[in-house]
Amino acid sequence: MPKLNVKQKNWLLSAHVAFGSIWLGTALCIVAIALKNTHTTNGDELYAVNASLKLIDDFVIIPSANLSLLTGGLLCWLTIWGFFKHYWVIVKWIATVLLITTGTVWLGPWLNAATSISEIERSQALSNPLYTFDIKGVLIGGTIQTLSVLIIIGISVLKPWGRRIVKVKSPEESTSSSS
Repeated sequence: MPKLNVKQKNWLLSAHVAFGSIWLGTALCIVAIALKNTHTTNGDELYAVNASLKLIDDFVIIPSANLSLLTGGLLCWLTIWGFFKHYWVIVKWIATVLLITTGTVWLGPWLNAATSISEIERSQALSNPLYTFDIKGVLIGGTIQTLSVLIIIGISVLKPWGRRIVKVKSPEESTSSSS
């Protein structure tokens, strides 16, 4: 597969940075709104805020996180960076996949459950232990996820840890190990 030229790489890199930035900014907004939601006493407002958080998650966070992963994969595949040549790329891959997985397995379901409970119970949801657990999970998990995305962006900029040193077997080692 031919590598991208500089202009193509820069366009793809710009898209990757944009999607990562959208993910970070929206995650930060969700945490801020969820924090405000802890002081809501009006049932209709409680549901409206939860429904808004769910809408933001479904239509901004999920696509931007996945597009960030996709553009990162394309950058690894179509440029000299590669998937396993640099420690910072490996760390970013692992962290991004973990964040998307935890968002899918925990944060999304917690937010969906909190929204459903507040839709049915309105202000009574505030005394429901399941709602309290779910919304605290969204707040704490969202904060951790936001900080993690910020760290991933920092790793992208700083590129710490450098290139992996891969030991190449000499011809003698190759023949002796196959004996």
